[in-house]
Amino acid sequence: MLEKIFDPASVEARIAKAWEDEGAFRCGRPDRKDKPGFSIVIPPPNVTGSLHMGHALNNTLQDVLARFERMRGKDVLWQPGTDHAGIATQMVVERQLMAQQLPGRRDMGRAAFIEKVWAWKAESGGTIVGQLKRLGASCDWSRERFTMDEGLSRAVLKVFVQLYREGLIYKDKRLVNWDPKLVTAISDLEVQQVETKGHLWYLRYPVEGEKDTFVVVATTRPETMLGDTAVAVHTNDERYDGLVGKNVVLPLTGRRIPIVRDDYSDPEKGSGAVKITPAHDFNDFEVGRRHDLPMINVLDAEARIDVQGILDDYAERPEAYVDAPDAAGVLSHLKGMDRFAARKHIVDLLTSLELVEKIEPHPHMVPHGDRSGVVIEPWLTDQWYVDAKTLAQPALAAVRDGRTKFVPKNWEKTYFEWLENIQPWCISRQLWWGHQIPAWYDPFGNVFVAEDEDEAFEQAIAHNVGNESLSPEDAEVLIQDADRRAQFLTRDEDVLDTWFSSALWPFSTMGWPDETAELKKFYPTSVLVTGFDIIFFWVARMMMMGMHFMDDEVPFKDVYIHALVRDEKGAKMSKSKGNVIDPLDLVDQYGADALRFTLAAMAAQGRDIKLATSRVEGYRNFATKLWNAVRFAEMNGCVRKAGFDPAKVEGSLNRWIIGEAARATREVSDAILAYRFNEAAGAVYRFIWNVVCDWHLELAKPVLSGPDSPAREETRATTAYVLDVAMALLHPFMPFLTEELWAETGRAGPPRAGLLALAPWPDLAGLDAPDAEAEVGWVVDLVTEIRSVRAEMNVPAGAQIPLVLVSPGASTEIRAAEWGESIRRLARLSDIALADAVPAESVQMVVRGEVVALPLAGVVDLSAELARLRKEEARLDQEVARIDGKLANESFVARAPEEVVEAEREKRGEYLSRKEKVRAAIAQLSGAA
Repeated sequence: MLEKIFDPASVEARIAKAWEDEGAFRCGRPDRKDKPGFSIVIPPPNVTGSLHMGHALNNTLQDVLARFERMRGKDVLWQPGTDHAGIATQMVVERQLMAQQLPGRRDMGRAAFIEKVWAWKAESGGTIVGQLKRLGASCDWSRERFTMDEGLSRAVLKVFVQLYREGLIYKDKRLVNWDPKLVTAISDLEVQQVETKGHLWYLRYPVEGEKDTFVVVATTRPETMLGDTAVAVHTNDERYDGLVGKNVVLPLTGRRIPIVRDDYSDPEKGSGAVKITPAHDFNDFEVGRRHDLPMINVLDAEARIDVQGILDDYAERPEAYVDAPDAAGVLSHLKGMDRFAARKHIVDLLTSLELVEKIEPHPHMVPHGDRSGVVIEPWLTDQWYVDAKTLAQPALAAVRDGRTKFVPKNWEKTYFEWLENIQPWCISRQLWWGHQIPAWYDPFGNVFVAEDEDEAFEQAIAHNVGNESLSPEDAEVLIQDADRRAQFLTRDEDVLDTWFSSALWPFSTMGWPDETAELKKFYPTSVLVTGFDIIFFWVARMMMMGMHFMDDEVPFKDVYIHALVRDEKGAKMSKSKGNVIDPLDLVDQYGADALRFTLAAMAAQGRDIKLATSRVEGYRNFATKLWNAVRFAEMNGCVRKAGFDPAKVEGSLNRWIIGEAARATREVSDAILAYRFNEAAGAVYRFIWNVVCDWHLELAKPVLSGPDSPAREETRATTAYVLDVAMALLHPFMPFLTEELWAETGRAGPPRAGLLALAPWPDLAGLDAPDAEAEVGWVVDLVTEIRSVRAEMNVPAGAQIPLVLVSPGASTEIRAAEWGESIRRLARLSDIALADAVPAESVQMVVRGEVVALPLAGVVDLSAELARLRKEEARLDQEVARIDGKLANESFVARAPEEVVEAEREKRGEYLSRKEKVRAAIAQLSGAA
């Protein structure tokens, strides 16, 4: 016998162990290896990470798909693993070393530090894996991968070397997002734009040879003016017609810089003239390339003033200067100064020279490193790049021709916009933790890319002897002398961007570059489930790499993009707002099933989830509802019957509930296949709560509590069968609860074949019963309508009221007679009568095309009730008008937080829905009064 209550905490660990002991989630099981494959690769969470609500949503949806397809008989591979998270992991270990008062990274050296990182990974890394298991994720945990494990590292080496040899990887000097605290390039995804109360400085640049003539430029970063190499004005800006082609003399450096025309300059902003600093601004970099401008770096790796670039430029082209750049000792004074201290000093110097026209407050967005928290600098440096534009073309074509489809489809636009405007992909990072770039340098400045040092050495010897940089005799000495050989080549110290290795995830995790059985069966993967924020950083790059290395085969057929999980008011969760909800807290309080079902039920395509704890509590109650229904059935002898054939049941109620189960199975299946997770969850919720619990069990009570009879036995067997169907349909969403119920109900009746996780998906084809639905469905609709009228008309809960069937058809009379007792009990009726006309002071309803009436004289003051409803209608009209006024106010819509505006729209919808019900009630009462 089931316990009185469902206690998730006492069930989840035991069920998880049962799944693990059975190897339920392994692909290639003997009973599955010949079945069609279905595969998903998990978006690998950072090895430093812990479960947050985005992970909970993402993995719940993947698990729904994996469990559904597994029950449909497929051989499922849900590939798990973690990402080595270069910057994050290195920071964690460096902080740990500091806390333990151990030598720092640079003091201990690269090899010793990497050992420390691997030790941390073995001891503390991958916490999130255990948390995903708590959520019920049915990954094939026996195949767990890590982006720096031996197999994936081999794949990374092969890809880098091949792309280099194909000319698709190269080294170049370009601008990157540079973190001066972490001293490394970072990706766009690791940059956060922070609104900052800054200033706009208007600087006067003297026009060469024209006394008291200046071009005024505005800047938010005066310190970068040391690297200016031009002033740009718009192509059609007539104000500068007489100055274009002339030079200004850059203050403090004495550098002549040209005034050029370029459409980048906005004539409507400021003076219409902009300073161009190609080495310190991404837009200026492009302007510099268009006009072949020098690129002068004036900051070092830690964002301190570095004057060497200016001195080098002077040495290379002294004619560009009116005098030596440090004639006044300004640069010597600034050398090594922090960028923000230098900013103040430069502004003071320019002010003293009367070259600052004005300073204005200027709030603007400033890029910050998401981990370091410092201002990011666009910085000119040598880095390794991938020719992403070339690789993007097949990836664009694959989505355009439908080989890969986005769900919702509108995300294709984002994908296209990014790939059509893609820039070279910077793949090098100035870190120690990661895949070290397989490039070696010889003493002559040559680079050799190879999968290992021996191969690089062979290349270097062949190249240098052939170019006569190295004599054959010296080459032979190098070959024979290990010490000299070790000094001859120096490996590139940088590591690869973590997105480089994760771009290979769909095929590298399946054993590539070896031709494995997994690759043959499970690649391309069936679907990718991920967030919109990494469409470019991960999805697009997997498409590019997959198609290039897997014979133009896409890595996944469908890409499902889920929305954000916000707080209950619609605000984005953030630690600073204090509105972050920890999914593990909800699991502890309500169970994993309740959280999973909440997320799935709210995962409407294209709509963010507003998560309230009350919703999770509500779905915990839903779990309890099913638990109690199974317990009730168990107490009433509803046990599975050997040889039960649902097609052969005879009772109307039993045929009806089997037909409803068939309909629910179709609805749930169709919705999951279309990635409409909320509709699938809604369909199974309605079937279990509204159909099975509220109607079938209620209508079956008289039979179940009656004397032994064939009808009773059939109802018992049917109820057990339908509850089995309910458990199976619910299993992808609530796996712990359903697996526990499956095991408990399997203790009686014929033995179960095994775990519910491996049971077949219900097949109820051909079991619809339209005649039974017409009969029982009429009863359900009738009682529902009566209950609705009672609620709207404020009929006292305990009042027994009559029901009149007005000129009913013969079939309706028969149904009313057969189901009369149940109708009276469920609708709280005093009696059911027949009449040729609607009695006076009655509320009329139309149920499946026939008129029924509820005489309410003496039960409800119809006039007073009509007045109340009209007053409520007027109030609702006022509320809708008030909100319409707000939403029509452009200032309110523009200034109010997004969640506030959305809340107003939702309230408007709720008021309109309520108004429809009130109007219907008024119409009913108007006819009765």
